[in-house]
This record gives sequence, C-alpha cells and structure tokens, in this order.
Amino acid sequence: MVKLRRIKFEEFQRRISKNLVPATVKDKKLLEKKQDQIVEGACKILFKKGFNRSSIREIAKECGMSMGQLYSYISSKDDILFLVHKHMHKTWCDNLAEAGFSHIHDPVQRLIQAIELTLKYIVENKKLIQFIYSESKHLGKEHLRLVLEMDDKNIVELWRELLRDVKKDAYTDNEYDLAANIISYLMVFLSLREWNVREQNLGNKFDFITSFILKGLEVNSQ
Repeated sequence: MVKLRRIKFEEFQRRISKNLVPATVKDKKLLEKKQDQIVEGACKILFKKGFNRSSIREIAKECGMSMGQLYSYISSKDDILFLVHKHMHKTWCDNLAEAGFSHIHDPVQRLIQAIELTLKYIVENKKLIQFIYSESKHLGKEHLRLVLEMDDKNIVELWRELLRDVKKDAYTDNEYDLAANIISYLMVFLSLREWNVREQNLGNKFDFITSFILKGLEVNSQ
C-alpha cells in the first residue's frame, strides 16, 4: 500500500479532535458531546441570523441549556464560532475516514476519491461552508490564528500529501503548497458560487471539477 509520505491520516484525525476551548468540565467525552450539542443548536440560530445578531441567550436556549450550563463547556461566544470551524474540520475528516479513502492503494485513485468525497461533503453542508466564509471575520485574534493554523495543518496539508504521492518530486515545496491551496479552494467553489451554476447537473459538476484538477496536474486517471 502506498501511504501518505509524511503524515498518516489517523494523525489528522487526532489533531482535529484536540480540544482548544477553555472549559470548566474536564471529562473529555462529556465535553466533546456537549460541545457537539452546542454547535448543533448554535448553527440553527447562526445560519439564520448571523454571528453578530445572534445572542448567547438564544443559543443556550436552542441547545437546551441554561446560561450557566453553557458556560461550563465554553468561555465566550467567540468560542462557539471557533467550535463551528472545528466541527467542519472534524466532520469532513470523519467523512473521509468512514469511506475508507486512506486504504486505497493507488495514489491517483486516492486523490480522486478525496476530491469526490470532499465535493459531496461541501455541497451537503453548503450552509455551514457559506456561514464560515461569511462570518469568520468575527473571530477574535487568537481564535482566528488557530483557525488559519488548522486550515493549513489539516485541510491544505492533506492535499499536499496526496499531491506528493501522485506527483513525486515533480514540484518544488512552494508549488506543492500552491497546488494544495488551489484544490482546497476549488472544493468550496460550488457552495460559494452556487447561484451562478445551479442549473447544471450536480454529478456532471463533480466530474468536471475532478477532471479539471487532474488535467491541471497532468495526471491520467486510467
């Protein structure tokens, strides 16, 4: 089996699962469960009203918690926006893991599988992606630093490693980095530009984007 050369997929999963939000509750499993509950409830409010116009009291009510309970699992409203980002990273990564993409032997087919699974995930979670792209400007300085770091070390890094397996030593480090960032952006294209391509068949759009990337990389999928 050809493996990712630098970082095993399981390490991505472990890194994403780390808790980076201050909380008084120390039980890791309970904390994770309750923070997932907070994200689920908060998104119902945040997607409708946006971050600034959503109150922490509304979010607590939607989560089925009192204000005191809510603040056992977070320390600020800003933490909630950060947790939404973390939720996106984790659910995307879990989606890849459940499909068994890391066990595919052929590096080109593994790249194709990652592209197709990610495109599907992004379209199915378009409200989440649209919210993240429109509301991340409200993150505090420290949370913004962590979000940008997560994006580079998790999402972009996975594409870097997939590309290194497919295009062995064909690019410089800077070129691998640029190609990985381009693919990362193309993955969210359909959610961000849906208004202008909604009439086209979804399967055809997936196929075209996948083919577009492979042609740009000068990779034969056969």
